[in-house]
Amino acid sequence: MVEKKTILVTGSTGAQGGGVAKHLLKSGRYTVRCLTRNPNSDKANALKLAGAEVRRGNFDDPASLSEAMEGCWGVFGVTNYWEHFAKELSQGINLVDAVKKAKVPHFIFSSLPSAKKITKGKIEVPHFDTKGQIVEHARKRKLGATLVSVAFYFENFINFFPPQKQADESYAFAFPQGDVPLAGVAVEDVGGVVASIFQNPPAFKNKTVGIVGDDLPCAEYAAIMSRVLGKKVVYNHMPREQYAQLGFPGADDLAAMFEFNRLYIPNRQADLEESRSLYAGMQRFESWVRANKARVTQLLEG
Repeated sequence: MVEKKTILVTGSTGAQGGGVAKHLLKSGRYTVRCLTRNPNSDKANALKLAGAEVRRGNFDDPASLSEAMEGCWGVFGVTNYWEHFAKELSQGINLVDAVKKAKVPHFIFSSLPSAKKITKGKIEVPHFDTKGQIVEHARKRKLGATLVSVAFYFENFINFFPPQKQADESYAFAFPQGDVPLAGVAVEDVGGVVASIFQNPPAFKNKTVGIVGDDLPCAEYAAIMSRVLGKKVVYNHMPREQYAQLGFPGADDLAAMFEFNRLYIPNRQADLEESRSLYAGMQRFESWVRANKARVTQLLEG
């Protein structure tokens, strides 16, 4: 019997990492090792039941990373700016250095484009730019990493930016995105693309793969929600300065992100096509809304 190759998945109890672990386990091709700070959590126990190895570790403890990567053929790495903020940089560096030290042949890192670099300093988006710094460190370490650039989660319309009820009984959401398409993805589908890359990693060495399920103007996202939910949902453009002053944590960062998208990312159709070629199950926004209709409707009516 051929011994299965081992892949370490970080962030395995979170959104991206959880989807990656699920797809790798479903393939039956690998021994899936999941890194988590709490190996006795409900999500960690669910991973064990699904057939994964679960190891305790975290990005602030390089020794735990080295131990978890022992004997690994591949690593999927994702860091979380919104949980750790500026600390994400040191955590990402620890991750990269551990991959280098363990001589892992295949490293896939969930990254984002550096807005500061692309705009020559005109727009800074901290949660993009921090990942850009981690990528630069990985390049200096000559890891031959594959980068996956994941689009705006469809789930954000449930968890962070649900349309708000208006006086006329309609629902509305507003971003500084204008009429430029906003690329989106069902976060569980990230795992499908990553699993496909791991099937042929040499083809993606030193390359970036954009993971996109749909690429639509925000008004079209609103129209789809209206059609599927049977409720009027509208999109309004909100200027960056106004959005940045909304007062919630990270509002200025997100305002800059939408502005960067609007001015520098005209569309991601090529990424959409590549994603669908790598994983045929990629959900379009309408199929995702239909699959989550009960959740979205309950949120709006609640």
